[in-house]
Amino acid sequence: MKITDLLNKKSIAINPKVTSKEGAIDKLVDLMNLSGNLNNKEEYKKAVLAREELSTTGIGDGIAIPHAKTSAVKDAGLAAMVVNDGVDYDSLDGQPAKLFFMIAAPDGENNLHLEVLARLSTMLMDENFRSGLLNAKSADQFIKLIDDFENEKLNKDKAESKDGYKILAVTACPTGIAHTYMAAESLEGKAKEMGVSIKVETDGSGGAKNVLTAKEIEEAECIIIAADKKVEMARFDGKKVIQTKVANGIHKAEELINRATSGEAPVYHHNGAKTSEEESSGEKDSIGHQIYKHLMNGVSHMLPFVIGGGILIALAFLFDDYSIDPANFGMNTPFAAFLKTVGGTAFDFMLPILAGYIAMSIGDRPAIAVGFVGGMLANKGGSGFLGALIAGFVAGYLIVGLKKLFEKLPNSLEGLKPVLLYPFLGILLIGAIIMFVINPPVAALNTGITNVLNNMGESSKILLGAVLGGMMAFDMGGPLNKAAYVFGTASLASGQFEFMAAVMIGGMVPPLAIALCTTFFKKKFTAKERQSAVTNYIMGLSFITEGAIPFAAADPLRVIPACVVGSATAGALSMAFGCALRAPHGGIFVLPVITNPLGYFGALVIGSLVGMIVLAILKKNKK
Repeated sequence: MKITDLLNKKSIAINPKVTSKEGAIDKLVDLMNLSGNLNNKEEYKKAVLAREELSTTGIGDGIAIPHAKTSAVKDAGLAAMVVNDGVDYDSLDGQPAKLFFMIAAPDGENNLHLEVLARLSTMLMDENFRSGLLNAKSADQFIKLIDDFENEKLNKDKAESKDGYKILAVTACPTGIAHTYMAAESLEGKAKEMGVSIKVETDGSGGAKNVLTAKEIEEAECIIIAADKKVEMARFDGKKVIQTKVANGIHKAEELINRATSGEAPVYHHNGAKTSEEESSGEKDSIGHQIYKHLMNGVSHMLPFVIGGGILIALAFLFDDYSIDPANFGMNTPFAAFLKTVGGTAFDFMLPILAGYIAMSIGDRPAIAVGFVGGMLANKGGSGFLGALIAGFVAGYLIVGLKKLFEKLPNSLEGLKPVLLYPFLGILLIGAIIMFVINPPVAALNTGITNVLNNMGESSKILLGAVLGGMMAFDMGGPLNKAAYVFGTASLASGQFEFMAAVMIGGMVPPLAIALCTTFFKKKFTAKERQSAVTNYIMGLSFITEGAIPFAAADPLRVIPACVVGSATAGALSMAFGCALRAPHGGIFVLPVITNPLGYFGALVIGSLVGMIVLAILKKNKK
């Protein structure tokens, strides 16, 4: 549907007498009603005003797009108005609004108003187009300007679609929550600014979206892989590929696009074993980052089992009756036993999955079975999380070695390698290595670590809680953050639930501290920053630390120290209050299953307020 399909001359006003935001909305509602699109004018106006209460629809640059989706609308429609003298509309940039579009969408339409809103917003970014609309002398001229511009844009989009995409990209981060989509948005935005056609596949927590097709890959000049975990690379064999960190997709989008369009990227050759950055981009990746990538591939696949199983186990204790049999707590009632059995089964997959997908990241698909077996043997042999982690790396490089060993075998035996030679020899060797070399010393080390943690004094635990909380806030999704999180999940396997509580609360504080600061110290932030920070309340309570990244990136010397102080305070208080968490995620939604939930909530509030105060002190007022 085109924008002009929703407009008619009755719903357009050129320079009416409007002097206030309320008057502008009243006039636009009248115009909408004149077009015959409304069932109930007053109910529609209420819906529009309710939307304005959430946040202003004055998007800046002299534009306002009030809108509502309600049963009071009979047919989808648009109303438009030009007020050359301008109206104070509480716009995000503080400037008067001169160009108005009101959108009406019925309840039955599936997000039609959002589609129209997105298309309008994109078109109105063109300064010449805006200027033409503001200078329109009649409704007919106004409609013609929109029709001509929209046709030109649609024809351009069709031409781009027909010609294919100049470059393609894949973005992925270990958790698949924030960095994945931030990198995609950054690459898409910069490509549009540079006039380069791009399609980005996002490998997020909900699976791959916007998946690249074989035809698109064949026609593309270059592919950018901005990922910190394993990405399916076989499909890019023979194409020019740049492979880099997901952070570079966010912060170095222009540099990556320039390299992709320069024609200098090396050709990628997939042989089922080598998938490193050095092979695919010509950059020699550090050993540390290679290890980090392999580890994060295991952790990202492990998390759903840990989170789902951990929450079910925690709920089992919540719904059980301790007085029936203290020794059997968690299994005393049928419902609790059901929850603990299912949760425990999911939890038991944690270490084999971790080892299996670390191994797969290194040695490709033939290594996954070897890694699974190694992780299970580590679990049964007492070496736990650390043993499974080692098993994953050993299994991966074991398969890499076997591949090199079997390279000179006749081609007639090629089919036997993945179904016989790799699994048989790989599982045999990993079994011997784990059972006789890894398990004895690592199991003894685990026992020692557990004893040290159990015998820690109160002050030592509080200090460790502060360190873990501070690490979660230091790089917000980076290596230190992930190291603290891995320590927390590993502690769950050894029955140390206090550390996971300190880790999670440390990750919740940064977005909350920033949101609070934008609410109570408005002069420290621009209108746009205040507007975008509202979502940080939800992200912080949901344990999505990455909500703080845009603010930290814009002002790292002030935001990061404030967040670290707040998170360290919350982590220390969580330990001091004896809070324990059996689930490695969930944020405020798992509060009922946390030991001493009131204390935990208090620690979260205090840590967030401390972070807010420090940030308010460090930041200067915006002019």
